[in-house]
Amino acid sequence: MQRRSLTLLFLLMSVLVWPLAGATAARTDNSLCLNDPFGAGCTAGLPSVKYQLLLDEMLLHPEPNVRPLAPNMDEIARFAFRRIVGGSTAIYDAPGGNVIGAIDAGFNYVTVSGAQGDWIKINEGQWMPASQLAVARPSEFTGVYLDGDLAYPMAWVLIPVYPSPYPGAAGDQSRPIMERYTRMNIFAAVEVDGWEWYLIGPEQWVRQTNVARILFVDRPAEVKGRWFAIDLYEQVMIAYEEDTPVYATLISSGLEDWETNEGIFNVWSRQVNGHMSGAEGQADFYSLENVPWVMYYDNAISLHGTYWHDGFGYRHSHGCVNLTITDAHWAFNWSRDGGYEEPYVYVYSTGQYK
Repeated sequence: MQRRSLTLLFLLMSVLVWPLAGATAARTDNSLCLNDPFGAGCTAGLPSVKYQLLLDEMLLHPEPNVRPLAPNMDEIARFAFRRIVGGSTAIYDAPGGNVIGAIDAGFNYVTVSGAQGDWIKINEGQWMPASQLAVARPSEFTGVYLDGDLAYPMAWVLIPVYPSPYPGAAGDQSRPIMERYTRMNIFAAVEVDGWEWYLIGPEQWVRQTNVARILFVDRPAEVKGRWFAIDLYEQVMIAYEEDTPVYATLISSGLEDWETNEGIFNVWSRQVNGHMSGAEGQADFYSLENVPWVMYYDNAISLHGTYWHDGFGYRHSHGCVNLTITDAHWAFNWSRDGGYEEPYVYVYSTGQYK
């Protein structure tokens, strides 16, 4: 994901206390150390004095102080989904029976309600050959509870990456690779060739295009109670109770041709499960059965669970805000249980794609 670098606040010499609203990584003008990362007075691309101040903190805080939500396996397995492959597909009245309809080619999923040999039952009296159906495996990724102030800004790895020994360097393949969805603290940030590089551990740097950060936002004046903040740039959702962040996770918003609208909205309708389709007669036609835990907030645009991809942290949709099934189930119930049947949804962007 290509991202424009964002301005970070300067770190005071003391780095031991990080209030939640202002938690930020160290950033400084260290151009000499970028030219000679391990030269005199420099360590891993930072002035040695600043690096040493951060070293103990990196050792004391190897992971963010957050609590992950356990995957809800009952919800993930509540339906069995299959994707239709191979183009337009006939529907039969029985295994090997008569053709009674068809589903046009597109991005289409059906729900399995039974099986007989090489045939899959998709509805009462409707069968399809198993050879034209691929098993869908919903993501088990989940977000994290924010039980208190973050010691340092947090990010998730989006692309498996070897950390670099200094900003701008190639990944060090002698180190363990950092897998997708790994959580990390950000201790410092510098800019190289127009991109931010983040210090995530001793002599470990990653470029901003490899990660998605949690960036807190002020509550708009008209927003009350429990609400959701959607950062389109970082592809992160934060659930707030008034001014307190409670939970954060990755999302997938609209692709370039179907951008998710920015603004302040209210949830106007909820569905435990719903059917979604669009672009009929076009190359990007889609039909999705039993989309779980839907909250409509901008006309036909909604927050909802997603079983058809594991691309969270990247734009992926026709405008909706995709969540994993576990995250969508949590958000649906958390907002309603707090007495907010129609919670606010604040959609904004902390940067611009380039």
